[in-house]
Amino acid sequence: MSWLILVLSGVFEAVWATALGKSEGFSRPLPTGVFAVALIISMVGLAVAMRGLPVGTAYAVWVGIGAVLTISFAMATGSEPVSAIKIALLLGIVGCVVGLKVLH
Repeated sequence: MSWLILVLSGVFEAVWATALGKSEGFSRPLPTGVFAVALIISMVGLAVAMRGLPVGTAYAVWVGIGAVLTISFAMATGSEPVSAIKIALLLGIVGCVVGLKVLH
C-alpha cells in the first residue's frame, strides 16, 4: 500500500509543479489553487508512504516520478522541446525508480 500511495503522491508532485509554473508567480488564482491542493496531497501522501518505506527510497521515487511526469507533460504540450536524448534520460530515471522498487 505504501508504494501505491507513493506513486500517487509522485503524480500529484507533477501536478503541483506544473500548476506552479502556470500560476505566474501566484498571480493567477486557478493554477495557484491547483498548486496548493496538489502540494498538500503530494506531501501528505509522501509522509504516509514513508511510514512503510525508507526515507531515501521514498524520496528518490517521489522525485523521479514527479520529474518524469512534469517533463513529459511539458514536452507533450509543446512548452518543452522534445529530443531523443531527453527521452532516453527520462527512461533512465524510470529504470532507476523501477530498480528501487525491485530492490526493496
